[in-house]
Order: sequence, then C-alpha cells, then structure tokens
Amino acid sequence: MRRRASDGWIVAAVLVLSFAMGVWGKLACGQEWSLLQTPSAAAATGARATGDGGTRTDSENGWVVAERGDGARAGVAVPQNRAELVIIDTDIGDDIDDAFAIALALESPEVKILGITTAWGNTALRARLVGRLLQETGRTEIPIAVGVEKHRPDGDANLTQAKYAERGPQTKLPGAVDFLLGEIRKYPGEITLIAIGPETNLAAAIERDGETFRKLKRVVLMAGSIYRGYEGFAYPTVKPKPSAEWNIFCDVAAAQKVFTSGVPLYVMPLDSTQIRLQELERARIFSRGTALTDALTVLYHQWAYERNLETPTMFDAMAVGYAIRPELCPTKAMRLGVDAEGYTRVESGEANAQVCLLSDSDAFLKFYLERVAGASDR
Repeated sequence: MRRRASDGWIVAAVLVLSFAMGVWGKLACGQEWSLLQTPSAAAATGARATGDGGTRTDSENGWVVAERGDGARAGVAVPQNRAELVIIDTDIGDDIDDAFAIALALESPEVKILGITTAWGNTALRARLVGRLLQETGRTEIPIAVGVEKHRPDGDANLTQAKYAERGPQTKLPGAVDFLLGEIRKYPGEITLIAIGPETNLAAAIERDGETFRKLKRVVLMAGSIYRGYEGFAYPTVKPKPSAEWNIFCDVAAAQKVFTSGVPLYVMPLDSTQIRLQELERARIFSRGTALTDALTVLYHQWAYERNLETPTMFDAMAVGYAIRPELCPTKAMRLGVDAEGYTRVESGEANAQVCLLSDSDAFLKFYLERVAGASDR
C-alpha cells in the first residue's frame, strides 16, 4: 500500500509524543534527570542509582542521567555530548565561597568536571578538603591535583576549614600543572578552566608549556576590581573605588602572565560578584539534608566561627554560575592589565577579556538555590 507523504509526519509526531509522555511519566514519579558524565565515564565509575542520588545510563535514549529523590535538579536534562568540560582551580578552605562554588558545579549537568586543582598556600591540605567533600558526596570519580605551594611574605589567610580538611583522605595525588596540561592535550580547544583562587598554577602552566595552555577553550576568572572594590555597595552613596582584589594581590606576577597569555578570558571581578547569601537562603540550603548540603553546613560553620562572620559573599560561585548560565552576568569587551600593586587597570587597545561589571543578583540566587537546595517547599 502506498503511503501519503503526510503519513510519515503523523508517525513521527506520534513517536515524539510517546517519548515525551514517557519522560513526563518518569518525572511525575519523582525521577529528576540530569547529565553528570559520558557513558564511558559512567561505566568506568560504576554508575549507580541510590536513594541519595546517583547516575545511570539511559540506553533507550542515549543519555547518562542522574536520579535524585530530593528535587535538587528537577527537570534538568542535558544530552551527553553538550556538557562543558571544566577544570576548577580553587583555594578552597580560606573563605567559604569556594565550597559553595564547587557545590554548584557538582549539581549542574551542563558541566563535566574533569578535575579539581588546589591553589595557593597549603595546597596539600586543601586537596584533602576537596577529597573529603567528594568522598562524602559520592563524587570520587573526579580527579584531584595538588597545586604549587606558595605563600605571601606577610602571611596567608587562615585556612578556616582546616579541621574538616584534616579528616580528609591522605593519598598520593598528581601535581596540578602536569594534570592541567595533560587534560588540555587530551581535549584541545574544549576545556573551560574556572580559576577561583590566586593564579599561581595557571602561571606555572604557562611557563612550562605556554603553547599547550593556549589551547584552552577559555578561562573564567574570579579576579580583579574594575570600578568597585570591597567596600563598594551595589548602589553606593559615594563614588566606589577599586581594590587590589585578593586572587590577584596574592600573586601579582602570576596574574600578569595570565592577562597577557592570549587565552580567551572571562573575568568576574568584585564589581559583579559581591552577592550575599542571607540567613533565610542559608537555612534553605542547610535544612535540605543531602550529603552535599550537610557538608556545606559543616564548612560554613567552621568558616563563620574562625572568621567571626555570618553572611558569606558568593564571589566564586558567580564565576561557576557564569560558566553554566552566562546570561546571569553579561560581559563587555575590555582590555585589562595588572599593575605592580595588584590593581586591575583598564587599558587602551584591543580587548583581551570579556568582563562582567553588573550581575543579576536575584536571578543568580534563584538559580543557585534551585540547583543546590532544590525546589522550595514554600
């Protein structure tokens, strides 16, 4: 029997509708889907489905998905071949925003974390902190590498979460520079490096093999201060002044190498990253009761006690947020340089960076809370 041309379209429509109904049925039964890793990685790490979350391969549809019972990623599903390959370079353990930033990456199917490298100061202890965090959240498939240990002559910031780190695993880990360059060689032009600490490891990689380093897809930096410094409010009553931002101030020479490296830079400075996580927002996260939010609760309280502070600023989390949802922090092309005192200066000439000067704090916090704490019960 000869079919009309329209019959093929009808059959296709029925198949699409059937698939959509199947997905809706799974979501309605409390199975939220999200990509965490490629099928090969899932197989290598023993993809799992547990009550607290896990991964499995959907052989019928060709996606690797995570099933969560707590609603943290409701309705998020990303095809396996669209996940952004990222490496996170972090000085986790001083301020608390690094932990919040890594938590966002762990809960975002849009990125596949190739590894986490530790930066600045006692990088070995920071690596143990990361190791414990990944162990407690069931993400031990993510490699950890120990960064170059470097200290300021006048002393470093206190590692406020040292007690948590000291109970982390003690294992032999690769060096951050070797790891970073090795991953770039495996995936030339594909990796986004999210740098949320002093740029010491990045500069060491440039010195070791600048040609390979320039094969990064891009570097997203939490760094610098263009017009607004640490004391500048979003709506100041006086003209704000820039500051020597910490990640640059710690290692000025390293920052100078990065800003002249020729790699595409996306800069999240103090101007756009001073977003406060207020009490009710913290309560929503800490009351969630997942392995990740429980770890954040402990790390937050260690930081709060050591620093005698209550309200975190989400500097580094914005950098991760930008890598996932760039519309949260629109950028403009600028040419930036770093002076000898660690100030980020606007220069004339061809742009070397895309810079976010103003973020949507409400949209960012909504996005962050839905990812890390799940849908609100209220």
